[in-house]
Amino acid sequence: MSGGLAALLDDIAALAKLAAASVDDVAAAAGRASIKAAGVVVDDTAVTPQYVAGVNPNRELPIIKKIAIGSLRNKLLIILPVILLLSQFLPWLLTPLLMVGGTYLCFEGAEKLLEWLRRDEPQKKVPAVLQGRDAEGTVVSGAIRTDFILSAEIMVISLNEVAAEGFISRAVILVVVALGITALVYGVVALIVKMDDVGLALAGRDSARSQAVGRGLVAAMPKVLTTLSVVGIFAMLWVGGHILLVGIDELGLHAPYAFVHWLEGFVIDAPGVGAALVWVVNTLCSLILGVACGFVVVGVLHVLPWPKNHHGHVQDKAPAADDPTAGTVHQSR
Repeated sequence: MSGGLAALLDDIAALAKLAAASVDDVAAAAGRASIKAAGVVVDDTAVTPQYVAGVNPNRELPIIKKIAIGSLRNKLLIILPVILLLSQFLPWLLTPLLMVGGTYLCFEGAEKLLEWLRRDEPQKKVPAVLQGRDAEGTVVSGAIRTDFILSAEIMVISLNEVAAEGFISRAVILVVVALGITALVYGVVALIVKMDDVGLALAGRDSARSQAVGRGLVAAMPKVLTTLSVVGIFAMLWVGGHILLVGIDELGLHAPYAFVHWLEGFVIDAPGVGAALVWVVNTLCSLILGVACGFVVVGVLHVLPWPKNHHGHVQDKAPAADDPTAGTVHQSR
């Protein structure tokens, strides 16, 4: 009896060690996949704050929460099942679908770039303080729509990193990646948009140093948000262009990416900064392609007789961060 119990305990210990090893493997694989997708994560973080520019301060965190929930729903309920099934049965279809999403990102970025370039021209804008469910719904739906493309890119990059794993392992790893990246991105976004509140709290303290730091934060945050809004525009164009560049190469047309690699060859041996310069060259080429593709799509959509407000023009979206009225909310706190 005691021998049987000892054998049972040995089996349990062995299973526990196996489970621990499996957890470690999943964590390590999720970490590798997340690092591989880090560039798109940064872009996602830069794009999102523009959607709460000009929003009533009391509604900023609730809106970010709604966008985060929508992002998680995108990843877990739509993107994850689709890419797992496609990777299992139709792996060749992943690249064309990603390229469609990349084209949409280029279109969104080009439209926003046009709005930014025309910021001095009179145009119809939404009110600085969004009110009501309809206005918030417009902001949230626009953010979730853009997040869908970025999330798909993150998940496919992550999937490629763990393609050698079994189906169940891939699913578990991608769930971990989805939860971790969503928490990271929207945690950082929430911190960014509420940093001026932190500044106001510090400015109200008795310490002269706290007051100086608080006033500095309050003064800096409008500029930070404006900068992030501009970075977000170029991030969409860069990511979209990079998706197209890589997709074209994977579909068999190697000349465009070969040309980019040829340009990278001029800087790769630069002492100490070769890797950084290679990234800059690749990013600039992707950005140029993204801008070109985006403006072509915008031109086609504006030339063809589409119904008004198709694909959501400026009046259907959150106000641009450079809207002179957008800062009034934060300044009045």
